[in-house]
Amino acid sequence: MSVQFKDYYSTLGIARDASDAEIKKAFRKLARKYHPDVAKDKASAEEKFKEINEANEVLSDPEKRKQYDRLGADWQNQGAYQQSPHGTQEGDEEFHFGGTGFSDFFEQYFSGASRYGFSQDSSTTTPNRTRPGRGHDIEGDILVTLDEVMLGAIRTISLQSVNRQSGKTDTQSFKVRIPPGVSDGRRIRVPGHGETGHDGASAGDLYLRVRHAAHPDFSSREADVFRELNIAPWEAVLGSEAVVQSLDGPIKLRIPASAENGQQLRVRSRGLPKGKSGGRGDFHVVLNIQFPTILLEEERLLWEKLRDTSTFRPRPA
Repeated sequence: MSVQFKDYYSTLGIARDASDAEIKKAFRKLARKYHPDVAKDKASAEEKFKEINEANEVLSDPEKRKQYDRLGADWQNQGAYQQSPHGTQEGDEEFHFGGTGFSDFFEQYFSGASRYGFSQDSSTTTPNRTRPGRGHDIEGDILVTLDEVMLGAIRTISLQSVNRQSGKTDTQSFKVRIPPGVSDGRRIRVPGHGETGHDGASAGDLYLRVRHAAHPDFSSREADVFRELNIAPWEAVLGSEAVVQSLDGPIKLRIPASAENGQQLRVRSRGLPKGKSGGRGDFHVVLNIQFPTILLEEERLLWEKLRDTSTFRPRPA
């Protein structure tokens, strides 16, 4: 089964030489448009949102972007993009996922997941059967939104296995529980959905490695959630109040006087759940002081008056 090439630059609508800032801006613009919470056609928007996230996952990472650009150049050559096996080198099957939020193209070249068997008591992913005859364990990625991390979810996953010798294809669908507070990088074990066992032995297990989906407004670090808040210069100097949207509702926030650019305001226990502990992380609001780029004449006169009357000196005379 061949892998379909994904043009991530086209997905984000940017040039191949786009800067990091341009990639971030393009992602945020598209993610806000197609985020399932705001889109009218939620089904099609969800698929588009996943495509945007996948493109951003690769292009916003310098190493993955270099790898993608090298592969993209090779793509122009006939046969240069032949798929390497998804299955184990010792096993007979290759695997293709559905419902995880990632394409086969991403899984093949950028996930870092393993199609090799690995021991359940080892973190390594070297070819190895856990016991004679048992099918290999396999591993893939699953894209999880911050809303799913907040509330938990049930996802329907499909797994297609292709016998590399006979060409026989088998597709199975099953439900996977995403627990509230699941951390980025955690593996969810799905027993019995790995490679088929031999001589009547049991099948291996499937491990899905959680990847937090990028959000246009929020970012996460373990159980803490971060959001930027743009404020005017006079709000930073004089202090102010603002209503900030968190993952689970609005928060009224007091901006202290003499606030600095990049300063973080913390709201305790309004972040993501902390797994089984029952607690929650914190919500951090990062202040971003914005300055006007266009001034009316009256505004310019006020700024000039402030300049002439203020005793503040940002640097030595």
